Amino acid sequence: MKLILLLLLFSCPVAAQRPAKLDDQIKPIVASFKGKVSLFAKNLDTGETYALNPDERVRTASTIKIAVMIEAFARVNEGKAKWTDEVVLTKEKKVSGSGILTELSDGLKLTLRDAVNLMMILSDNTATNLVLDVLTTDAVNARMESLGFKQIKINRKVGSGGESTAGKDPENKKFGLGVTTPREMVLIMEKLERGEIINPTVSKEMIDLMKREQGRNAIGRSLWNVEMASKYGALDRLRSAVGILYMKNGRVAMAISCDDMPETMWSVDNPAYLLMSKLSEVLAEGLTKK
Repeated sequence: MKLILLLLLFSCPVAAQRPAKLDDQIKPIVASFKGKVSLFAKNLDTGETYALNPDERVRTASTIKIAVMIEAFARVNEGKAKWTDEVVLTKEKKVSGSGILTELSDGLKLTLRDAVNLMMILSDNTATNLVLDVLTTDAVNARMESLGFKQIKINRKVGSGGESTAGKDPENKKFGLGVTTPREMVLIMEKLERGEIINPTVSKEMIDLMKREQGRNAIGRSLWNVEMASKYGALDRLRSAVGILYMKNGRVAMAISCDDMPETMWSVDNPAYLLMSKLSEVLAEGLTKK
């Protein structure tokens, strides 16, 4: 009988114990932050997860560009658009914020693929709107629905204009550019990593594009030797980040939203960036520790 009890004790999955241990580390870190934190993380190899308000609807900022990217790749794969299709930069189409296109000459012609690359690698807001002029916000939302992502919505183009049907809903308007949940953002990354969006080849191409994002201020900030596929977002008192960290002992996908900070601070040392950096360290180690 004693032998059976010992076997049962040591055969219990570590995953069941891990969330409690992670709680002991994560909750004090979150408690010290002046703002609202929601997150979800998953080891894609073991299925182990950690959640803190994972189904809370949150502002996306630029992380919604993942959904725009997927619609662009799907449209090309279906033969409804070509990567060589041209988009034209004009003074009227330039929007402030992240990116480089606002500094370039009016009348510049780019391919659709150039614009998508700028949207994901530099988080270029003007490039995002040029892509949305081709796709439309409603088409992006329809694609998300078809893929099973019910909570991921783009409400409008960056800045203004191009309002989607979902964006006209008063419940969605308050989220600005887009709305999602941490759980669904991890799910979308998991499906991309598993080759389940469009097809394995196209999914890998999108993951490879996300691996080239320039700027590593949040998730994986201190883990420079770890490969990562990511997208971050920043908006006044919000910082948001989504990514997969390719750790030695497993792939950990995570989505972290930090909102309602007491002040707007445009610095790489924004408290939310520092918090997400620390949380990503703890989550990556905690969910891959054998």
